[in-house]
Amino acid sequence: MTRPSKIVCVGRNYLEHARELGNDVPERPLLFFKPPSAIIADGEAIVLPAASRQVEHEGEIGVVIGRRAKNVAAADAWGYVQGVVPLNDVTARDLQKPDGQWARAKGFDTFCPTGTVVPLERVDRNGLEVICRVNGEVRQHGRVGDMAFSIPTLIEYISGVMTLEPGDLIATGTPAGVSPLNPGDVVEVEIPGVGILRNPVQAS
Repeated sequence: MTRPSKIVCVGRNYLEHARELGNDVPERPLLFFKPPSAIIADGEAIVLPAASRQVEHEGEIGVVIGRRAKNVAAADAWGYVQGVVPLNDVTARDLQKPDGQWARAKGFDTFCPTGTVVPLERVDRNGLEVICRVNGEVRQHGRVGDMAFSIPTLIEYISGVMTLEPGDLIATGTPAGVSPLNPGDVVEVEIPGVGILRNPVQAS
């Protein structure tokens, strides 16, 4: 996929994931960024940085913007979407809380594995779900209907803050079940009907 100008991520968008980290679902979408330099493709390795001892997977539904979007109404939001892609918002959990903001914990190289974009017209947008497996074992499973803020609501909110350019990527949040990764693991993020993203894990 084309490298986006920005990756806009949504935190705590599934109730059970917020609870497992001891947080409440926010009153409005909680936004943060990952740098485009964090992107790797299917099959490339997630590298565990020496600075962290607790790197975790976060399987997500990724949304790719298809045309310039500014102040888009939720009712029109799908018209600005090019496609859907499996995404892994890899996170150094032990760096996230002490830092207070998440740029370091979320921003290491290789921390945004991203699969192949499937055009929106080939996607059941109301039936989207995400499954994350580690070494073949299901760790996460969430449905789009479980989100606190729907994808159109997210696009409305984000585009009211910043202009979204073609190719920009929105990571829509992760369901419960995050867990640590270790060298030798293989992580899969599947969006049924869209595709499977597979990445091995290695030490730095």
